[in-house]
Amino acid sequence: MDLITVYWLVLAMMIVGVIGAIIPGLPGSSIILSAILIWSVATNFAGVGWPLILIFIVLILSAVVEYLALYFGVKRAGASKWSQFGAIAGMVLGFFGFLPALPLGGPLIGVLLGAILGAFIGEYLYRSNLDGNNRLRQAFKASMGVVVASIVGNVIEAILAALAVVIFVLSTWSLVHLGQ
Repeated sequence: MDLITVYWLVLAMMIVGVIGAIIPGLPGSSIILSAILIWSVATNFAGVGWPLILIFIVLILSAVVEYLALYFGVKRAGASKWSQFGAIAGMVLGFFGFLPALPLGGPLIGVLLGAILGAFIGEYLYRSNLDGNNRLRQAFKASMGVVVASIVGNVIEAILAALAVVIFVLSTWSLVHLGQ
């Protein structure tokens, strides 16, 4: 396989990684890092240096930003740790299909619905000291806080993943097209 074909396959893999950064439950940054590793091995690590280090920093930053967005969003919604743990448990159960059967969407919808339901149930259980209406209201507010924070975190992660791909293209484009 020639270098140009490998390059375009690696770029396609990176685009899948950027999409994976948007969709909860898909390892977007890991896919991008795997693509960079494939490219590095294919070129005997030619041209790998500061740009690669910058890409690693951007991808690590994207993971940190996603978790910080979730943390601060949930905290701003007044959610308890029970809500956070419920969201995580719901995501796992939804991903593996342990929620009631969904007619479409599979694991991706399961992850989102699982997080919402898990956060709601966790907060509802935690707020047992409140009366029925206030308890439901707080549980709903916490679950919506999880959703909004997750969406914001994923958008920021996707932007940073796209930035990593742009850095890769800018640092490797001349290697491919000057080598023709």
